[in-house]
Amino acid sequence: MLKIIEQLKEGLPSDCFSDTELINLLSGSKDRRYGLVKRAIASGELIHLKKKLYCIAEKYRKKALNLFEIAQRLYGPSYISLESALSYHGWIPEAVYTTTSACMNRSKFFNTPIGVFSFSHVSASVFFAMVDRIVLGNDCFFMARPWRAIADYIQVYKKDWKGINALTENLRIEEDLIRQANLDELDETECFYKSVRVSAFFKSLKKEIKK
Repeated sequence: MLKIIEQLKEGLPSDCFSDTELINLLSGSKDRRYGLVKRAIASGELIHLKKKLYCIAEKYRKKALNLFEIAQRLYGPSYISLESALSYHGWIPEAVYTTTSACMNRSKFFNTPIGVFSFSHVSASVFFAMVDRIVLGNDCFFMARPWRAIADYIQVYKKDWKGINALTENLRIEEDLIRQANLDELDETECFYKSVRVSAFFKSLKKEIKK
């Protein structure tokens, strides 16, 4: 019989998987599956991310893990936002070492062997508005557009910002990028985002851009 790591590599589409996915792959009782997984973790073949969620250790993986997809599996409903989304879109120059997401439920934080993940609660009338579903091969995740990521940032960190300088000085976003960005998307984001801080900032920003 194949070792569990070989069975997983052959039978699973992704290197990250849940207990539910193991049911159809590993025969026998729940206790047998648990025993196999426990031994594979102890031997370094598998990594335990959270209760009932695992990934294959680096040397056995088919390809590099996509941390954005892992974030969706760790906690949801959620989407990539805040610093991670701004970095993904090329709006901020710094590398982001924590994968940051917005979530519908209470905020949560995971420090795992493959990276740190933070989930911040946001309130909006349409949770997934201005959020795109990204598919890259077998990987799939939800990504906030830039203005949505900024709106989330202002709400989560309680920023009382005004004008372009708030973005250039605090997030180091280039002024030319701000002025050339899609203002229709800014308007749309403001419409469904019920936050006094977000609304005040967007109004001040539009007024300055249109001068």
